[in-house]
Amino acid sequence: MATLAADVPTETQTLVHYEVQDGVAIFTLDDPPANTYTHEMMRQIDACILRARFDNTVDVIVITGKGEKFFCAGANINMLQKADPTWKYYFCLHANETLLKLEHTPKLVIAALNGHTVGGGLEIAMAADLRIARRGAGKIGLPEVALGVLPGTGGTQRLTKLVGTSKAIELMVQGNNIDFDEAAAMGIVNRVIDAEGRDAFLASVLEYARQFTRPNKATFAVGNIKRSCQSGAELPLEQGLALERELQALLFNSQDAKEGLNAYVEKRTAQFTGK
Repeated sequence: MATLAADVPTETQTLVHYEVQDGVAIFTLDDPPANTYTHEMMRQIDACILRARFDNTVDVIVITGKGEKFFCAGANINMLQKADPTWKYYFCLHANETLLKLEHTPKLVIAALNGHTVGGGLEIAMAADLRIARRGAGKIGLPEVALGVLPGTGGTQRLTKLVGTSKAIELMVQGNNIDFDEAAAMGIVNRVIDAEGRDAFLASVLEYARQFTRPNKATFAVGNIKRSCQSGAELPLEQGLALERELQALLFNSQDAKEGLNAYVEKRTAQFTGK
């Protein structure tokens, strides 16, 4: 098996920056020029997810890319070209586990698409709960068929859930990249906004994200809504309804539910604590 530098963690190379602003944890993918991910970057994404989970000051996670041109162009092709099939299998397995961890985290996750979002980059974005893109900043798509492979980090499964089986197959077998507005029309992207440059775009996304933080929103309820949708979508209706009831029962006993009801009756703005 080839020995890859990407396999060896380094203390000096930060590929995913982590910072918190006003209740929002920001993960910034940083491996120029295209922010392609290696095994080490995926390990750092994994670590950032766990850090945000345990950070009681964090209510929302925003994932974005460094620079003006790319959110993420997917897996590093040079890395994959050097590795043997067994290593690549486990690389995909770990990436699957990491993105599932992102979906299972009961905090809202927003992908801020600052530039081209293709291949594994779109697979990362689709593991987020919401996707916001900067108009005219890039293309989006799953072009792996051109390399003789399929989108193997959740692409076939998550795209199918977003756009339906036939449209997902068409997009993947053609391998074409589309602009963000077309992706929004299909339901792949939630909203597309105008912004002069990445910094202005990210500022707009963070302003949007802060509406889902305490005290503005009942974050316990937001987390349970996410859990009910993400997990319930995989269940038969009767079992999904049972999950929904159990999550609702937890909320009925929460301080935020009491605060929400009292604020409504008293005609004032609720101040939520996430408890």
